[in-house]
Amino acid sequence: MALDFTKHPCFDDQARRHHARIHLPVAPNCNIQCNFCDRRFNCVNESRPGVASTVLSPGQALHYLEKAVERDPRIAVVGIAGPGDPFANAEATMETLRLVRERYPEMLLCVATNGLNAIPYVDELAALEVSHVTVTINAVDPEVGAKIYSWIRDDKRPFRGVTGAKILLDRQLAAVYLLKDRGVTVKVNSILIPGINDDHIGDIAAAVKKAGADIFNCIPLYPVEGTPFAELEQPSSVSLASARAEAGQHLQLMHHCTRCRADACGLLGEKESAEVFDSLKEAAAMPISPQDDRPYVAVASMEDVLVNRHLGEADRLSIYGAAEGGYDLITHRNTPDPGSGSERWKQLAEVLHDCRAVLVSSAGRAPSDALKQAGVQVVMMEGLIEEGLRAVYAGEEVRAPLRRAHRCGAGASCAGDGTGCD
Repeated sequence: MALDFTKHPCFDDQARRHHARIHLPVAPNCNIQCNFCDRRFNCVNESRPGVASTVLSPGQALHYLEKAVERDPRIAVVGIAGPGDPFANAEATMETLRLVRERYPEMLLCVATNGLNAIPYVDELAALEVSHVTVTINAVDPEVGAKIYSWIRDDKRPFRGVTGAKILLDRQLAAVYLLKDRGVTVKVNSILIPGINDDHIGDIAAAVKKAGADIFNCIPLYPVEGTPFAELEQPSSVSLASARAEAGQHLQLMHHCTRCRADACGLLGEKESAEVFDSLKEAAAMPISPQDDRPYVAVASMEDVLVNRHLGEADRLSIYGAAEGGYDLITHRNTPDPGSGSERWKQLAEVLHDCRAVLVSSAGRAPSDALKQAGVQVVMMEGLIEEGLRAVYAGEEVRAPLRRAHRCGAGASCAGDGTGCD
């Protein structure tokens, strides 16, 4: 089926009046830290990149999309734009794109990325007919980039300063070139940051044109509280117009950007409705689907018979897989050591990357949120492991009996930080 590229509202000024887009928030993690960015989940009060009301697994995202298309047949484009970076969450991103392409062969697919880890996926993006990719490039001089990026993480190794900025730039330009070589339309976003890159936008446009970019979007800085650039002023209309004029000497410009959320849905500029947020919440509450290709379930247990350990107190988890006639104990995996705060739960999400759920007697809010954002369902219950496994693999709700009080006295209402009761 031939795709109708004129229906993409972000690349066609006329299309935005008639065709809607939907962003599927399946990519919570990021591999760079920009000094203007604060990624937020469970947020419905801001409208900017990096913000989403929840994070979905690929199977949950497909369910949400199906409901959204029923509600709004104007949806012509499905995008993945965070709230982190799609290719810092490559497995979830690519699986989501596969599911959507299979279910909606006529739908336009697009991705927005910082470009650091896009190159390994360019060929499959083209094979899936991902027609549009946006790459955010804020500097083509590593000295300027070093002022914008606090760090980048490449293959789990952190890089800072000019070194990190140069690695990022090299990957970005190579990604633009390869995407164009595969026939993908490329838009480059640049954030105009007063005193940092405001005299550099023309250079960026010239460099990305040479790499093959099709269209350029200059976006004014949105100062975010708690970030290093929080105290900077938004660019004036004069400086924004000047920067865009310089960029326009090299590339066609996009003028109608609305700085969309990572869970945006509807026409550009249309505020997300309560119905959209309710639909996202409903999808996020679904059991993790077997089609997410996570074959295992983790269990917090003292003796591999009962689910009877608090997640924060478990120094190891038992990993189970479905087998003919029942379930097999595959292995045990150590949990990250306490003491690193939220980083502990990010590390645990990596440990459980191939698990669709974890069965625990209780868990704090912080680990529950972190694992959910990584696509791991946290199931709180007490009882036989086999009963919990049967329910998870069948996609059924686990019936959780009344639990004993923890040492903190909170029992089932425990909502601590998950580091263990004192």
